[in-house]
Amino acid sequence: MLNFEFKNPTKIIFGKGQIEKLSTELPAHAKVLLLYGGGSIKKNGVYEQVIAALQGFEVVEFGGVPANPEYAILLKALQIIKDQSITFILAVGGGSVIDGAKFLSAAALYEGDEPWDILSKGIRFEKGLPFATVLTLPATGSEMNSGSVISRAETQEKLSFGGPGMFPVFSILDPQVIQSIPPRQLANGITDAFTHVLEQYMTYPIHARLQDRFAESIMQTLIEVAPLVMANPADYSAAADFMWSCTMALNGLIQKGVPTDWAVHAMGHELTALYGIDHARTLAVIAPSHYRYNFERKKEKLAQYGERVWQITEGTTEEKAERAIVKTEEFFHSLHIQTKLSAYTDQFENTAEQIEQRFTQRNWLGIGEYKDLKPSDVKKIVEMSY
Repeated sequence: MLNFEFKNPTKIIFGKGQIEKLSTELPAHAKVLLLYGGGSIKKNGVYEQVIAALQGFEVVEFGGVPANPEYAILLKALQIIKDQSITFILAVGGGSVIDGAKFLSAAALYEGDEPWDILSKGIRFEKGLPFATVLTLPATGSEMNSGSVISRAETQEKLSFGGPGMFPVFSILDPQVIQSIPPRQLANGITDAFTHVLEQYMTYPIHARLQDRFAESIMQTLIEVAPLVMANPADYSAAADFMWSCTMALNGLIQKGVPTDWAVHAMGHELTALYGIDHARTLAVIAPSHYRYNFERKKEKLAQYGERVWQITEGTTEEKAERAIVKTEEFFHSLHIQTKLSAYTDQFENTAEQIEQRFTQRNWLGIGEYKDLKPSDVKKIVEMSY
């Protein structure tokens, strides 16, 4: 196992009826910015629970954070934070709202002239304006990690940042909230979490036995509960396993002591920036081609994944590895998620060249677990995904 340090300061409050604990978890006399998305929380009862728990606090609301948190919209919220001396941010929503809160947390204390520099320069933040979350859509794990991804429509960019200061103070996870989530978003959440695990697992064996089995158990659980959640989101047992799996998939634990490969995310973000495709679906588009392009260097781990997660016990290492990729595609298809870019846009012909150019311009000259995948390799992988 590789050397590592691990610290996750986020307090998790998990289970039925836990939203009411907001009143005791928030700092006394906090002036709260209540940040949320398109208004679904006002239809599913979450808003009423939050407002009831915030009695006695001074609250300023800001709604309308889109599915890919948009920089221009967040700047309006940032102005409110500064004008009204907000001391605490409460994000009520899924990963997009929480990522938006992280950007606002950083930008509120940023002393530079252009907040976009936080993302374009990948500034690492040791401290931010305190914030917490009430999770309404399991998927990204943002409720228990320190990373954030923000989009900017005017430049068609989607960039990330983070740092030790970007962990939520606490996050409330009530699995009952998924009852009102549309099937498309449930499928996205399952796919997003599953791919998060793959990115931290699908590299090469280094005999980190416990870490491998942590990752494999999350994927096995997602495979098991996916049909249950899709058929009946009110199944509390399945919903709880789903929600906790999404959190565990990206809270930092399973990536410690092992090599990781975030190339699929790097390429997928560009597809969202260019075409507005759901984040999870871009991952499903890129992942199979990425694994096939890098088959020789990943085949040992692919075969292990096939054996342990998909119970593929017969064949050579190469045969098990290829079948594992096919099983992954079939899993995404079972969620009605397509794995080719052409299923989402007919304007795909020059996509690979555009992404290659963007990686070159940003000096992203080596990605993947070996840091040696060049923009020319990225071009080929994206072309394979058409």
